[in-house]
Amino acid sequence: MGFFGKLADGLRKTRESMAKAVDDLVGSFTKIDEELFEELEETLIMSDVGIVTAQNICEKLRARVKQEGITDAAQVKRLIREIIKEMLEGGEALNLSTQPSVILVIGVNGVGKTTTIGKLAANLKADGKKVLLGAADTFRAAAIEQLQVWADRAGVDMIKHAEGSDPAAVVYDTLAAGKARGMDVIICDTAGRLHNKKNLMDELSKITRVIQRELPDSAVEVLLVLDATTGQNALNQARQFREAAGITGIILTKLDGTARGGVVIGIREELQVPIKYIGVGEQIDDLRPFDAHDFVSALFGVSEGEES
Repeated sequence: MGFFGKLADGLRKTRESMAKAVDDLVGSFTKIDEELFEELEETLIMSDVGIVTAQNICEKLRARVKQEGITDAAQVKRLIREIIKEMLEGGEALNLSTQPSVILVIGVNGVGKTTTIGKLAANLKADGKKVLLGAADTFRAAAIEQLQVWADRAGVDMIKHAEGSDPAAVVYDTLAAGKARGMDVIICDTAGRLHNKKNLMDELSKITRVIQRELPDSAVEVLLVLDATTGQNALNQARQFREAAGITGIILTKLDGTARGGVVIGIREELQVPIKYIGVGEQIDDLRPFDAHDFVSALFGVSEGEES
């Protein structure tokens, strides 16, 4: 099965809830009126798109219907797909324009952060990049060992200190090794939880200062890993991390195990932070760069290559 097939299969639960609900709703109307827009907004909210994004979709839809002079409710489905695709597009590509480039991976414990780093490393290595990992989540028991397992699977080197070490010191040594070894990409893991939110954000700020000092001209991506199964809680996490850490992109995991995939749209639209990668399975190649067209096609059950 190709990745589009995996994506379509992974989004099955979301498609059966969100997309089917939208299709059924629109199909029950013979004309386009305010009742249709109101019920559509409610349907989107119930699908974990979020209130703000649901309102934005319906506002854009009203404008398109008027602009294109559409009177057939069946045409509304096409417009909804187009609007969502446009909302999701932009900024998907990683900025790896320098050697080395740095990727700082953040996120709360339990979202699949360590697994995601291993898959990302494998993905980049397959693209011909020389990748080095830094195990800077030194506070969670077994985090370093787990990352080592994934480094071995991906076939990349890793820099680590003892459990409980200063995360910023690990990052410092990882950057130094990356420069000395001529690495293309340095990926640093970070703590997902400290004693409180302030401690966590202070630690991230300290790590960021180390990167700015040691590699002032390097391209830096700060990627937030979110668990799609948590729905609106993922959106709340994204808000908090964006305020504290200046995230440049989002990786959404576990899309294959949830009916809440609509949160992807809400996160992208409300926070204006691009989705960089999505995960739709456990295998090392099940993390792929995000493609808005493919995502919307898979979400609404449109075949690959077919106009979405």
